[in-house]
Amino acid sequence: MQRKKDPIEVLLNPINEFLHKEASGGILLIICTVIALVWANSTFSDSYHHLWHTYINIDFGNVLNLNYSLHHWINDGLMAVFFFTVGLEIKRELLIGELSSMQKASLPIAGAIGGMVVPAILFAIFNSGGIGADGWGIPMATDIAFVVGIMALLGSRIPMTLKIFVLALAIADDIGAVLVIAIFYTAEISTTALIIAGIVLIFLIILNRLGSKSLIAYTILGIILWLAFLKSGVHATIAGILLAFTIPASSRFNTKEFSDRVKQLIKKFDETGDHWKNVLDNAERQHDVMAIESSCEKVLTPLQRFEHGLHPWVAFFIIPIFALANAGVTLAGLDILNALFSPISLGIIIGLFIGKQVGIFAFSFLAVKMKFASLPEGVNWKNLYGAGILAGIGFTMSLFIAGLAFADPALLDLSKIGVLTGSLLSGIFGYFYLKTSPEKK
Repeated sequence: MQRKKDPIEVLLNPINEFLHKEASGGILLIICTVIALVWANSTFSDSYHHLWHTYINIDFGNVLNLNYSLHHWINDGLMAVFFFTVGLEIKRELLIGELSSMQKASLPIAGAIGGMVVPAILFAIFNSGGIGADGWGIPMATDIAFVVGIMALLGSRIPMTLKIFVLALAIADDIGAVLVIAIFYTAEISTTALIIAGIVLIFLIILNRLGSKSLIAYTILGIILWLAFLKSGVHATIAGILLAFTIPASSRFNTKEFSDRVKQLIKKFDETGDHWKNVLDNAERQHDVMAIESSCEKVLTPLQRFEHGLHPWVAFFIIPIFALANAGVTLAGLDILNALFSPISLGIIIGLFIGKQVGIFAFSFLAVKMKFASLPEGVNWKNLYGAGILAGIGFTMSLFIAGLAFADPALLDLSKIGVLTGSLLSGIFGYFYLKTSPEKK
């Protein structure tokens, strides 16, 4: 006998289906980008810029004062959570994923290095010694949300092994981007704040070594670590990466303990009540259900629990809000043709659209020919080249690095035009290039 669905379940079902589709995050990102561009170029453009430059003050008396614009809270606060989830993904891939052995990691690492080095060189060719020289890191990044979304739209036309390769490449790319941000895009350093950050990091490592699985403890220390980095001069998002690497990847229960425990509880649950009644009036069954829930938590590692819990917030709130706050470029009074062909914009466009595909393909090809790596099963060179084109969608990370590279709003606008154009070209050409691949049966 099937339970009749409540009206609220029927109403929310389409939303739940959307949220569980791979392409959904990319679709929402596109929507927010379009909204930002339309808003910034409408009669309400002043309200767009005024909103993000509204200051929010959190005052802890003589201890701490946080007085930052909404834009700053998003880029240094919410994006720290994004980098935390990136760090969790990196740690997972290094432990058990596609970067866990040299054999698995060789090809995506080679592709990622090529996809960072070549775009940076191409940008430098256009901007060496000029006012845009600091922006060399902008075209190095790949926006995995967009890329995964487009690959999901392509469906069976591309092999699953290619998707895995691109995900691994993007993780390796993220490692490179984080290192670039930490080393090259750091402001003046506060030694005191860095010492505090170091002490907190030691406490986090000790907590890990003691075997603590408390998400609350890691969260509290993580917030303190973020505050220390916020005041240190090193970009606050680096705190998210460092915190992620202290999160335990072991669980309280192993799979056998979990299986035995849950079997006992389900057997007890079956013996203590009617199958067709709910547990509201049965205290024993309530206890059994809570014990099963606790067992499920204990078999999952803190790393998995954090990643699973934060992923929807990152994909459907943090990244779209970041796009809304950062993608708006006011084009009124701007000579679009000159803007597109300025050294900054052109360097980014060429870097993303040409540099990425050439770098990823060339370095991957050399790695395979020199026997350092091999093509994944079912992947041919045409597939891999198409993935390289798609990897030129830099968007989120590229916009983020642009904000660190350029304090001048005029230069920042030029870099945004370059990022949007390069990413758009990469997305369109990559999609149609891979769409010509024969559908897999």
